[in-house]
Amino acid sequence: MLERGRGCRDTGRYGGAARSRRLVAGNCVLQVTRMHSQWDWLWLGLLVISSVTAEIEDGGVLGADVEVEDFDEESQQADVDKEESSLGVVYRTPKPTGDVYFAETFDGALTGWVLSEAKKEDTDDNIAKYDGRWEVEELKENTVPGDKGLVLKSAAKHHAISAMLTKTFIFDKNPLIVQYEVNFQGGIDCGGAYIKLLSSTDDLDLEFFFDKTPYTIMFGPDKCGEDYKLHFIIRHKNPKTGEYDEKHAKRPDVDLKKFYLDKKTHLYTLVLKPDDTFEMLIDQSVISKGSLLEDMIPPINPPKEIDDPADKKPEDWDERQKIPDPNAVKPDDWDEDEPSKIEDLDAVKPEGWLDYEPQYVPDPNAKKPKDWDEEMDGEWEAPQVPNPKCATAPGCGLWVRPMKNNPKYKGKWKAPMIVNPNYQGIWSPRKIPNPDYFEDPHPFEMTPISAIGLELWSMTSDIYFDNFIICSEKEVADRWAADGWGLKKLVASANEPGMFSQLVTAAEDHPWLWVLYILTLALPVGLCVLFCWPAKKTDEDFNLKKTDVSMPFTKGEVKQRREELEDDEIDLEEKDNEDIGEDGKMIDESKYGEEEDIDDEDNEDADESQEEGDKSNKSGSEDEMTVADETASSGDGPLKSVRKRRVQKD
Repeated sequence: MLERGRGCRDTGRYGGAARSRRLVAGNCVLQVTRMHSQWDWLWLGLLVISSVTAEIEDGGVLGADVEVEDFDEESQQADVDKEESSLGVVYRTPKPTGDVYFAETFDGALTGWVLSEAKKEDTDDNIAKYDGRWEVEELKENTVPGDKGLVLKSAAKHHAISAMLTKTFIFDKNPLIVQYEVNFQGGIDCGGAYIKLLSSTDDLDLEFFFDKTPYTIMFGPDKCGEDYKLHFIIRHKNPKTGEYDEKHAKRPDVDLKKFYLDKKTHLYTLVLKPDDTFEMLIDQSVISKGSLLEDMIPPINPPKEIDDPADKKPEDWDERQKIPDPNAVKPDDWDEDEPSKIEDLDAVKPEGWLDYEPQYVPDPNAKKPKDWDEEMDGEWEAPQVPNPKCATAPGCGLWVRPMKNNPKYKGKWKAPMIVNPNYQGIWSPRKIPNPDYFEDPHPFEMTPISAIGLELWSMTSDIYFDNFIICSEKEVADRWAADGWGLKKLVASANEPGMFSQLVTAAEDHPWLWVLYILTLALPVGLCVLFCWPAKKTDEDFNLKKTDVSMPFTKGEVKQRREELEDDEIDLEEKDNEDIGEDGKMIDESKYGEEEDIDDEDNEDADESQEEGDKSNKSGSEDEMTVADETASSGDGPLKSVRKRRVQKD
């Protein structure tokens, strides 16, 4: 770039001042255009690199809509103290730092948990019993010594286990925060890992906990086939009838597939606030949030008006916007019997057409199989192959004239459509007040909860659960997560493969990434070549500079020109003496001052060109001599003579 800029400036050193300025402007525009093109390539390269980085970055999986929650600084420091767990430091069981309604780490005995002895209703007897097995054990991968969890061990069986809360949670002025960890250690085909917060009732018996046991909230991941869900369901009590209806939160806009297939431990959090809003988080990143009054399906509050079920559409109601024109008449020359295709009578059979050669003939190289049984398989026939004689001919077999479009074809006549003058619009039943309408201004005030339960069916085993906590303070939940899930995340990160392996894995899931990888590797090389490789001179550059090069002179020519200039100098002095008036005053030549200043610059440039010509040791051609003579002798007067004298004297 420095050489190109210098070349842009030096262009004005050759030739006349006016012509130099034009050439400088043209050359500079050319160089600036090239520099803009190079910067465009640089910006394109940066965009490609940014797209690759965004695709493989672990933190960008949830997209722009994800809001990341910060750890408490003290929780981070505690997590740092335990980073050495995977390197030999003993794991410490998390302990809640505030008031909690339930907390479980599964690091000790399975105390307080009750296995269900119930049977699932409306199910075959061989699978109706909740006989799925549970175990308390460590993770299979990224193990943290001493950190254990509850593991669902049986596939294709019903599982049910539950425990009472430390104290009943009442929905009044405090938010509800539910948090726990899940790891699909063997992936997941079809099954769930959600929890149920059981309603506080007088007849609650954990030994008979089953799918019909009343619950207030259901929350957690669920997957079957390619349908990846994160459930948040509440059982809302109808204030008019007293019946309970399930209300489902709208599905998150985030792709949840990664959390089911990466075999890592993920943290699921539900935050339900007294202002009737909620948030669902995975790994402390908000993936969905909304309002109980606006974002539940079906809505908490029914509509004020509904369609009148007794209202019927009148028989004469006309919903047609357009109708056939009743006044239209079919033209007399409209022939509906004309076919759409007819034979082309102008077609001629091509010369060389083989009328008596079939298109396919028996394969002469085919042989009957040795195990062919004519009694069982019938008479053997060689397979058919294209007739080789037809390969060089226009065609074989019976020639038939081709078909062409019938110019007389019009089809079946239909009356044109016109606007229906009797159009009444799309009919809809009238609205009436909804007899079941009610308004619950605070759906947060739900049925109190007194127990937590896992009632699951899964086709995959080894689903890992750990570190359950129910509380009302976000700081308590964050500290709990830092002491448990934070350590698992740290160990998993330390055991992850290198960057190259991650890139290959990402490309296996998204093959189009290979294109970005290739562009990313080739881009630096291309930029180096673009900016560092010597620029090839174009014909335009050559032409711009070629006109400014001085013509070389031989030594003999220089001597001859010098003698001619000396003679011209003598003539000039005589003429100057004649220009002086009788009063001794000299004619004012100030008007030539500006031109002489310009000539001085031209003469300096001419001197440099003269020296370059002498060093070239090349004899000028006859044409060059002619041009040089014309240049030296063009014009007359004192000004031209002065220019010649100065050039040669210098």
